[in-house]
Amino acid sequence: MNKAFARAANLFLITLAVCSFAAAQQLPTAESFVGEKLLFEGKVSKIIQGIAIADVKFSFDRVGDKYLIRADANSKGTLARLFRFSFLQNYETTVDPATFNVIATKKHDVQRERIRDSIADFNYAEKRVTFIENDPNEPTRPPRRIASDLASPMNDLSSAAYRIRMMPLKVGDKFNIDVSDSGLIYSIPVTVVKREKQKTEIGKVWCFRIVPEIFGPNRLIEGEGSMTIWLADNPQRTPVRAVVKFKYGKFDIRIQDPNDD
Repeated sequence: MNKAFARAANLFLITLAVCSFAAAQQLPTAESFVGEKLLFEGKVSKIIQGIAIADVKFSFDRVGDKYLIRADANSKGTLARLFRFSFLQNYETTVDPATFNVIATKKHDVQRERIRDSIADFNYAEKRVTFIENDPNEPTRPPRRIASDLASPMNDLSSAAYRIRMMPLKVGDKFNIDVSDSGLIYSIPVTVVKREKQKTEIGKVWCFRIVPEIFGPNRLIEGEGSMTIWLADNPQRTPVRAVVKFKYGKFDIRIQDPNDD
């Protein structure tokens, strides 16, 4: 009887451990992001302490048989009033649901009077990404073209964030994620540095602090700097904060309302 009880107890403990591990490893799927809308506010320091300069919105939807990720960044009026500068950036990322590979990236980039429209087309059969950029203010000007060899899996900046959210993460993890931007390919080292609490608009939440190495020679951004991202350790791995430090100051981007309409 004692041996039977001991075996039953051991089995119970093993089952409990397995269930706990499974719960800890439960990850969001791409389908679970459908309908998600996220709103962030970006502030800058050093130039002027804590000035709000932009609103950033993300949305994730299914359109037909593809996923569509929209990212929009709009400068606030304060920036225009103080520095006579404004910007608008609209990104549309089309993603294949079967592989989560990016299929196309469309950009509309406005900085003061400067406007650029571009599209990156990802052809996995030919293993080629082709980037074409036009200037609407100069329609007769030949478009800028860049093409690079393409591997799979591949992401753009928006889809990379969602792919990381679907990955199993633990402190100490190091991995590379491939990102294509403006027709060029970058392999970005990513480190899961720490698990810590962050005070946010959605409350105090446990987060994974993640550091993608995007600054430096032959990296996404030339020059010195750093980026840190906090993903909530919740079922959706909600991004709650990002900090970018560079020679002109620091951008601090924080979530405002995860259910913004």
